Amino acid sequence: MALQADSVWMDGELVPYSQATVHVLTHTLHYGFGVFEGIRAYQRADGTSHIFRLTEHIERLFESAHIIGLEIPFTAPQLEQACIDTLQANALASGYLRPIAFLGSDTMGLGALNNRTHVAVGGWAWGAYLGEEGMNRGIRCKISSFNRLHVNVNMVKGKICGQYVNSVIAKREVLKAGYDEAIMLDTQGYVSECTGENLFMVRKGRIITAPFGSSILGGITRDTVLRLARDLGVPVEERLFTRDELYVADEVFLSGTAAEITPVREVDDRQIGPGRPGEITQTISKKFFAILKGDDPDHPEWRQTYTV
Repeated sequence: MALQADSVWMDGELVPYSQATVHVLTHTLHYGFGVFEGIRAYQRADGTSHIFRLTEHIERLFESAHIIGLEIPFTAPQLEQACIDTLQANALASGYLRPIAFLGSDTMGLGALNNRTHVAVGGWAWGAYLGEEGMNRGIRCKISSFNRLHVNVNMVKGKICGQYVNSVIAKREVLKAGYDEAIMLDTQGYVSECTGENLFMVRKGRIITAPFGSSILGGITRDTVLRLARDLGVPVEERLFTRDELYVADEVFLSGTAAEITPVREVDDRQIGPGRPGEITQTISKKFFAILKGDDPDHPEWRQTYTV
């Protein structure tokens, strides 16, 4: 992923990419006290561009900030417009957006209460997060030796900067072992999610995924998958399940803003189903991308259009 852009939105204005910098003593750099979002924009078959579920993403940014007690000095509509401005300033008919709110370098120390909150939005072109081959054939996953943090340790419904160290060390572990993605168990040993994606398995025609109340992030793409499954008449079950259930699943796939819908062909060196994207995975994926990139008219409320 090459980070290339002309402009970044910072604290209410667009600035040149090279000037979108912070001090080395920025509080959030040291302690991780900040929140962020990942948002995608797509160009559809008719040439129009849209941001996918922009309102919900910005709403979650504010919810994450509220969870940790961080005041964002902008309104939700202002940040929605900032996202549009960033795409337009960088001439991105499609791309990825990264809004982030963080504490500045006014003072240091864990108890710093008066540091200024800064907000930035970056944008760049980004293809398939786990690779085009992975999207077509399915990826190889490994159960990480690192657990998803307990719900009383990790504020699981917030996209909080420092908490992603848990995901980073799990991701690095499996990449070095030759796999594409890590699957994380919760502290009770049940399947939770991946390092940046929610996880689904298909068993006997039913989609099964960890319940919202467990130690998972409430993914916006996860919600999209669940709604599309119901639209398509595919039964959905939200419940806890174990890794051995995952091994004997008919299909496994991941969802996330970056990962979109990514099939899994192998877990812990065990082939999943036929070892290629399964029928239900393909059905959900086809519908998902038809809405995002094609000409499917369903769910227009998910698309915030803009011009470049």
